[in-house]
This record gives sequence, structure tokens and C-alpha cells, in this order.
Amino acid sequence: MPLVELDDVVKVYRMGEVEVRALAGVSLSVEAGDFVAIMGASGSGKSTLMNILGCLDRPSSGSYRLAGTDVASLDANARAEIRNARIGFVFQSFNLLARTSALENVELPLIYGTGAVGGGERLRRAAEALAQVGLDGREHHFPSQLSGGQQQRVAIARALVTDPAILLADEPTGNLDSATSQEVMEVLRDLNAAGKTIILITHESDIAGWARRRVVLRDGRIVEDVVIAREPGARGAA
Repeated sequence: MPLVELDDVVKVYRMGEVEVRALAGVSLSVEAGDFVAIMGASGSGKSTLMNILGCLDRPSSGSYRLAGTDVASLDANARAEIRNARIGFVFQSFNLLARTSALENVELPLIYGTGAVGGGERLRRAAEALAQVGLDGREHHFPSQLSGGQQQRVAIARALVTDPAILLADEPTGNLDSATSQEVMEVLRDLNAAGKTIILITHESDIAGWARRRVVLRDGRIVEDVVIAREPGARGAA
């Protein structure tokens, strides 16, 4: 069974009397352990698709199954529970709390999530997540004491701390220079090589080249779906 399975997903927005069809029948499956880059120009539907994949929105029609659960039919509260338990988000803006240490930023999903986690276990898991992204020794640094790439790695660790089924990264290098972008993509590559499923939203072909598979959207439809690297964690050509 695919980890992610979308079947003929349509998303329609109404703006007054105007109907905007953001997704026009998208079918997509993602296996556990895959690394997929979703690309498209502005208005292609990739942000809408990300919101549906992340359980932030629901389709107007069609189905979305995540790990066998039909999440498209769930209400907002049930989707929030699925989202908190199974999806880790990494955004272009790091969204770190400025007056909170790296360790405390990473702990946050364990404090505000649905499952109670004791203080000692939170610290252990947060430190382990920071070590996974190469930031052991920086646990007590504040965001202002970290470079942009290090801040994004803290954000990745925060997404990892709940051990989600999917890491959903939305333009994770958009605020970084090319050298720092490579460092962040190396982290994502290594996480995928260790078995983490990653769905990457990007408009940059060189960033998409780090994935194992490229899906291109145009006018709300998938126009390309190709394998770009055969080995887990290998860097492919865009």
C-alpha cells in the first residue's frame, strides 16, 4: 500500500462569482522511503497540493489516503490529529521562536502535540533530533546565534522530533544562498537515505535534482512524473 495515495483530486476555490480550479484531477502515489520533488510555476497548483498533502485543506472531490486512512473525508479536528502525528513541516521561513534555544524550539511539537511526553523524554528526543541534523553542541544557542542554514536545520529537527511518516518541505532553501542550500539539501538527502519519506515543494530545478523523483504541475494537472535518481539519497540531474 502506498504511503500517500491521491485519486482524481480536484480543488475549486470560489472568489465571488468566479470559480478557480486550482487542482483539476490529480492522481499521485508516494511509497514509504521515497523522495519526491513537486515543481511548478506560480499558479500551477503546487501550493494547493501541498496544503492537501499536509492535511491543511481538503479536496473538493477525489480521495486522499495517508497510510491507509481516508483523510479527505475527515473534519478539521481529525485532520489536525493526523497532521500532528504523521507529518513534519519545514517551511521557507524557519519559524523559530527568537527567545527560545534550539533545544526548546525542537521540543515544541512534543509539548503541544496530542500525546503527552514527559520532560526528560522531550529533552532526549529533541537532542537526538538536533544530532540527526548535525547540530549537537548547539542545543543552547538562540536563533540569533545561528546562521541561516543552522536555523533551517533546527527547523528540520523540530519537524523530525515526532518521528512523522512524511517530512513535507515547502521551499526549504528559499531564504538561503547556494552554498547553504546545498548543506540543507545534504541533510534532507541523508534523512531520506536513512528511510525518511520526503516530499519537497520547489520551483528550482537544481534543488529538485536532489530528489529521487520529480513531479511537475501545470494548470492544476500533473504533466510530468519521472525518476531522476535510482539510489536512495543520490543526487540526480534536474
